[in-house]
Amino acid sequence: MPDQSTVRRALQRAELVIVQEAFATTASCDYADLLLPATTWGEKTGTVTNSERRISRVRPAVAAPGEARHDWSIAVEFAQRLEKLLQTPAHGKTLFPYSLADQARGVETIWNEHRESTRGRDLDITGMSYAMLEQAPRQWPLKPGETAGKGRLYEDGIFSTPDGKARFVNTVYQPLAEPRESRYPFSLTTGRLRDQWHGMSRTGTLGRLFGHVAEPSIQMNSQDMARRQLKEGDLVHVTSRRGSIVVPLQASPEVGVSQAFMAMHWGGEYLSGQSSSGSPLAGVNALTTSAYCPSSRQPELKHAAVKILKAELPWSLLAMAWLPDSDALAAREQLKPLMTAFPFTSCVPFSNNTPLADRSRERTGVLFRAAGHEAPADETLATLERILGLGGLDTLRYADRKKGQRRTMRLQRVDQQAELTGFVLAGDTSAQAWITTLLKDQLPAQAYGRLLLLPGAKPPVAVRSRGKLVCTCLNVTDIAIDEHLSTVSQAGAGYLATDEARLASLQEALKCGTNCGSCLPELRRRVRSSRGDSTAEMIVPQRTSIPLKWLA
Repeated sequence: MPDQSTVRRALQRAELVIVQEAFATTASCDYADLLLPATTWGEKTGTVTNSERRISRVRPAVAAPGEARHDWSIAVEFAQRLEKLLQTPAHGKTLFPYSLADQARGVETIWNEHRESTRGRDLDITGMSYAMLEQAPRQWPLKPGETAGKGRLYEDGIFSTPDGKARFVNTVYQPLAEPRESRYPFSLTTGRLRDQWHGMSRTGTLGRLFGHVAEPSIQMNSQDMARRQLKEGDLVHVTSRRGSIVVPLQASPEVGVSQAFMAMHWGGEYLSGQSSSGSPLAGVNALTTSAYCPSSRQPELKHAAVKILKAELPWSLLAMAWLPDSDALAAREQLKPLMTAFPFTSCVPFSNNTPLADRSRERTGVLFRAAGHEAPADETLATLERILGLGGLDTLRYADRKKGQRRTMRLQRVDQQAELTGFVLAGDTSAQAWITTLLKDQLPAQAYGRLLLLPGAKPPVAVRSRGKLVCTCLNVTDIAIDEHLSTVSQAGAGYLATDEARLASLQEALKCGTNCGSCLPELRRRVRSSRGDSTAEMIVPQRTSIPLKWLA
């Protein structure tokens, strides 16, 4: 929802908020007076219609957990109870005759009622039955007497209007609801990340899906950063007319001058903090405008005028720890009170990103980052360590209260070697690059010992990172991809000279881009860059050439 400050105020003032959800961790659940656990995708039964108008039967893959109920079941039982209280069925028949005892029959009854509501309309499916859907998916419309649906709508030129003619909407250009100006000189646009979906109620629980983009950030053009003396990783205040957030900064060549980009997914569950007045900071949609299109009612989420200023927060903290799969989500819930204990916080899951074929070795962890004007009370850091399980005789500690510094390292024996399984860097986080690599890549740590408590960015023993994840499905990093492409280039210009041949070689050798395919655009960019010539970054359209006879 845009302009979340307004949305949150409305939920706080509402007399009764009922939330029907499959995940208790979503932002809306924080405002629920009554929380009804609902089933999710793999637990449902019924039908689903895809974008080509094809209706398929859906059956549960797994049983619903606990007391979770189907949406229709919750609505029907509530309606039947309310009907008895209101004594509406004077005719002796219930208005909601759907069986709750026999779920399969109840679902089919509801679908048959929906089917009847389409009779005579352009989406008429009265010729369809549940028995037909059991055999194969069917495309609508499918009227009585027909055996197959219509592959292409309106090919006869008759449309679903009173006179059968199409209606074209003559839209008039509307300027931005909130143009840039001197006080708010940047255009903020929001969009999705490759591996995430909407509010991340589902995808945000899987550390594997944070391998591509690990933490919240806002992207700017490097020229804008240089003019404002901002550096990669700096914390910045991003402020619109509706609110303000604090977020790390990232340079991006894909963002134009006077523009900024931030992913739409970073809500208050992942990005938060505390304002100077003590109120909690929300996520990215605290900035966006509630202006909307009068025809579609779609909010203008793609543009908001903002200002971006450096946040002076000298004290910083980074905490990471592997946790049992059953505890990771619970730990994030326990960390929620700490999300508003600092001017800036972020909290995300992470994973060791094992290959798709070896999920038995996959591990889940929690990453908590914070920044403030000064070090917090020892009790706050002790609470953080307790939630992340950083205690016991296998934990090394160092504390300097005068400098506001604190380091905690948990080393555990795994097979024949010691591994770093959790840490806290507070006050001085300059060592985060190599210590994070040591933990995430599960490298041997017995050679470090107490050296892990030393300050500074330089590792006491050389650490080689596996690189940044590109292919999430098959755990392929940028270093592995670039090394393969470098080997191909050194084989000679005549060997795999075309980009498609290089991509095919990459897929054959490392298997990246052969599963879901979402990493293919990045793979193609790396293939182009690996050519090493001046045109490597040029993207030449393949289907937009104009024949000379047309120009003549």
